[in-house]
Amino acid sequence: MASSSHDRPAGMFARFFHWEVSGSLVLLACAIAALVWANSGWADQYYTILHFKLNLLDLDLDLHHWVNDGLMAIFFFVVGLEIKREIVVGELSSFRRAAGPIAAALGGMMVPALVYVACTYGGEGVGGWGIPMATDIAFALGILALFGKRVPITLKVFLTALAIVDDLGAVTVIALFYTESIHMPALYAAGGLLLVMFGAGRLGIRGTWIYLTLAIMVWLAFMASNVHTTVAGTIIAMLVPVRSRNEPSEFLESCRQKLEELAKQEPTKESMISEYEQRKVVNEIYLGAEDVIPPGPQLEHALHPITTFVILPLFALFNAGVAINAESLSAGPFDVGLGIVLGLVAGKQIGIMLFAWLAIKSKLADLPEGTTLGQLWGASCLAGVGFTMSLFISALAFKSSPELDTQAKLSVLLASLIAGVIGMIVLSKTLPKAAAED
Repeated sequence: MASSSHDRPAGMFARFFHWEVSGSLVLLACAIAALVWANSGWADQYYTILHFKLNLLDLDLDLHHWVNDGLMAIFFFVVGLEIKREIVVGELSSFRRAAGPIAAALGGMMVPALVYVACTYGGEGVGGWGIPMATDIAFALGILALFGKRVPITLKVFLTALAIVDDLGAVTVIALFYTESIHMPALYAAGGLLLVMFGAGRLGIRGTWIYLTLAIMVWLAFMASNVHTTVAGTIIAMLVPVRSRNEPSEFLESCRQKLEELAKQEPTKESMISEYEQRKVVNEIYLGAEDVIPPGPQLEHALHPITTFVILPLFALFNAGVAINAESLSAGPFDVGLGIVLGLVAGKQIGIMLFAWLAIKSKLADLPEGTTLGQLWGASCLAGVGFTMSLFISALAFKSSPELDTQAKLSVLLASLIAGVIGMIVLSKTLPKAAAED
């Protein structure tokens, strides 16, 4: 981890960090709006909108399902692109870099799940053990950004890599443990379509509409298979190349030759209409540029603002609206709420710190350059802000139990608030003092 800040593309991380920080403000605003709306005199209108039926692609689903099963599949597609980028060129591209965030993320998933199971063992809510495993990267980085230049870049990178590994763990948990009875013929069809998509990519077939059509067909097949569509989004992302098809140096040399050839023909606006050879040269340069631009980062760059400022805020608006009253506060067994709060607030920081310390002591990883264990502890507290992923897993875990889902959502909101405040207190004590100009 020592040299990670120098090896990582600074511009890409800066854009990613900026999007997540800005998006956290929009996400928070929509969550507050949902809570206020659900507890106001217009609560009936809120639930009417949630359950408004919309028929698309021959699927008659309410808006709540379209957001959770449709738009969130796009969010997980972007998550998949982030994971693949990290594996190929980022913090997870080498064992030494990856060991620290992976170890910390594993601890941050396993310990909270065990804490939750210990609290709910033998009860009807034990199936929600995946809820406190999650980290909301937008809120975590948003809180970290409040400390400005006091935060070492390596600490930001570490928390980002940890959260991305956490996302991969969440997708795996959803696929393996929160999938109902699987309809195998539909899953086989999805697998066949994914193979077609993979083959098209390997053959260099262009045409965005081809891949978009295949992606929609894969999504529909996953819908029919009962495997959650967010898994489809992540798998499709793994098939998108993140490296250039051609060497940039070869492209540059080819461009020089073609531009020289074009210059000799003295092209004009009129000749570009009448002279086929001139158009052919320009088209070859255009196609060569397509082959040298990696589609993965380009798609991530295009979709990340959409998921950050549209999809996630809509998810918060449609999922954070919980009526807070005597009935909802007493809904379901108390152990579910206790397991979530203890899992996110205590389990996260214990698991992350324990596993990170073991990785450092065993020489598998280094403490991020320029950071201290105290600062790492502060970041581990922020990882307890579960929000988006925790609410999402809660909806899957307690689909057939509205009482448990209500208590889980309230507990996630409370735990995320507590974890964020504790993280801010720890970081304020462990980060360097702010300079006068800050």
